[in-house]
Amino acid sequence: MSEELEKLQSLVTNPTEPEVDKSKIGMLCVKTANQWREEAAMRPDPNKLWMSLWYEGEVCCLFADSNLGKSIYAVQIANKIAETQPVLYFDFELSDKQFQLRYSDDNGNFHKFPDNLKRAEIDTDAYSECVMDGSFEDNVVADIEQAALALEIKNLIIDNLTYVCNASEKGDAAALLMMNLMRLKKKHGWSILVLAHTPKRSMASPITQNDLAGSKKLFNFFDSVFAIGLSAKDTNLRYIKQLKVRAGAFEYDKDNVIVAEIVKENAFLHFNNIGYATEKEHLKEMSDNDQSELIEQAKQYQQQGKSQREIAKLLNISVGKVNKLLHL
Repeated sequence: MSEELEKLQSLVTNPTEPEVDKSKIGMLCVKTANQWREEAAMRPDPNKLWMSLWYEGEVCCLFADSNLGKSIYAVQIANKIAETQPVLYFDFELSDKQFQLRYSDDNGNFHKFPDNLKRAEIDTDAYSECVMDGSFEDNVVADIEQAALALEIKNLIIDNLTYVCNASEKGDAAALLMMNLMRLKKKHGWSILVLAHTPKRSMASPITQNDLAGSKKLFNFFDSVFAIGLSAKDTNLRYIKQLKVRAGAFEYDKDNVIVAEIVKENAFLHFNNIGYATEKEHLKEMSDNDQSELIEQAKQYQQQGKSQREIAKLLNISVGKVNKLLHL
């Protein structure tokens, strides 16, 4: 029997099963826990993009009630990051004129943004076509991806969630949206900050994950979440609270919220951090006795020669509030 026939007979009598790649099964990628750990250790750890609130490679959420300044804060974040790396800000809230007025002063001076900061808004003609054929939400996510790829930008801020997913309060729609964003994050290594709303809430209650408007499924998908609250102590103040962390530790939880006031300096509207406090301090309504005590403290500091800005920092209130107290 020839050598070729022997090989053929061997294959027929002793068939060899094709080797199966067990590391790729459908959509799943399977490795040992040690392999995952070792391969991940070869890549650099994610850097902080904005304090410990948003890290590289995360899909993060910033939410707040209307008119508390979440867009102002988001542009401030974009402005800072853009000093060292490109940022693409998708502004589905303001018109170009509204944006210009927000970042200019009464003397016609403009804030100079870093050239690394790009801003995008919806083309109204294209919007009308998408709404007519019912494809708006799919198209806007696809266009976000195409814009970021074309401009080679890895840091994205989407203002806001409602425009990306009009039905975000429905569980299925919210889940599909978040899977889309997670896909973009993993596929391209992007960092994405999404702005969202919270329904009207009691100023006596602490901010929780349940205050994120829409389905609770949204909160579970985000890598990190932080929120802006209105201070009951001083309506000129805001506080920033960390609600979810994956890359680091909680730094700004209920016992250490960031306290800030919104100010415009050199035509730049932004949050000016004035200190830290417990959330509880900014939830309680001040009684007449509390108000009288605050007035007395402010006047004592004034007699000591302290400026209104110094008094504001000592009392953990805004400069405007100090001015009012000193004139009561």
